[in-house]
Amino acid sequence: MKYRFAGALALCCSAITVHAATDEFDVLQPLADKPQKMSSGDYAGNYYVPSTTETVRWGYLPNKSAKPVLTVPSGSAVTFDTISHEGILEDQGRDPVAYFATKDVAEDDVLDDAIAITASDLKHDFFKDGPHIVTGPVAIEGAEPGDVLKVEVVKLEPRVPYGVISNRHGKGALPGEYPRTEPKANPSSEYPERYANVSTFAPIEKDGDQWYGTLDAGSDKTIRFPLHPFMGIMGVAPDTAEPVNSVPPSRIGGNADINDLGVGSTVYYPIEVDGGLFYTGDSHFTQGDGEVALTALEGSLRATLKLTLLKSGKAQLPGQQIDKLLGETNDYWITVGLDEDLDLAMKDAVRESIRFLHQQYGIDEALALAYLSAATDFEVSQVVDKTKGIHALIRKSDFAEFDTSQ
Repeated sequence: MKYRFAGALALCCSAITVHAATDEFDVLQPLADKPQKMSSGDYAGNYYVPSTTETVRWGYLPNKSAKPVLTVPSGSAVTFDTISHEGILEDQGRDPVAYFATKDVAEDDVLDDAIAITASDLKHDFFKDGPHIVTGPVAIEGAEPGDVLKVEVVKLEPRVPYGVISNRHGKGALPGEYPRTEPKANPSSEYPERYANVSTFAPIEKDGDQWYGTLDAGSDKTIRFPLHPFMGIMGVAPDTAEPVNSVPPSRIGGNADINDLGVGSTVYYPIEVDGGLFYTGDSHFTQGDGEVALTALEGSLRATLKLTLLKSGKAQLPGQQIDKLLGETNDYWITVGLDEDLDLAMKDAVRESIRFLHQQYGIDEALALAYLSAATDFEVSQVVDKTKGIHALIRKSDFAEFDTSQ
């Protein structure tokens, strides 16, 4: 079926609504070709960062040597047009028009910025570099090492009504078992079939007030699952001049892939370099804990994020300090553990949770451990990004009697 979309789809909180009389979809093409403050339209007053060859890195995160594409005051809302790597990688031909045409997607419904990046001379090594298109960095006025960046996820809008889930050789939770295909010698963008990787196309559709991802299961049967978009990559630049691969997450962010950090969530990042240098990318329509195939349902999002600088020594911080990324929702504190060994990532998450509870609420560490064992879920964020992740969901309501305002 050909995709012809004419409505505007916007995500607020965790529900997706269509602002049109039809279920059709208006592909969200770039608003401008350069970073700027928007003076009119739906995003008036927001700063805007498109994904262009001048504003992205393919496979790498910004480091301390990166030049900001935009500098904004603390408290600014910044709208990023991000591009999913799925549909543009070498094993898919590095040609999104041709690739999505095989899924009956019309050329007008492919993102112009994705086409421009893949047609450019921007270098990318499929085997060496990370897969992600990373947009930024954005500097925050006055940010210095020791400060904290507070990032509030205000709005996430799918830019296209389709996504892709991929399973690649040597990757995922079951390398060597899946994909059940045989790679051939000398794979390239010209011969993408030689990679023998498996990518599954997934349109999204509306049912009542909820949108779903869909998978064709054959025999006229469709698997449907609800969307819960979030940004897989958010973070600040590390204090290094060395290249930083986009795949493994770190204590200051990157590819954390925590699916609870959708609209309405807040993330705190410890700043290591002047300006902070915030970036984002790896947009997801939805992801199961673990992300076991290798990717989630990946799809390009327009992300509006509020960036607020918390100055060292002047702001009351959750847990009194932020030495590694910390998430927050209306209901939970989200503490994070990271390590190449999943068992050690779990220990890291437990230790960080104990530290947080002790410093946030003043409770004894042993009591914190007992509480965590009885009442807190530790979830596997992902097991496919070299550095594995565990995150804990610490329920705020359990501490209703504790006063943390002082």
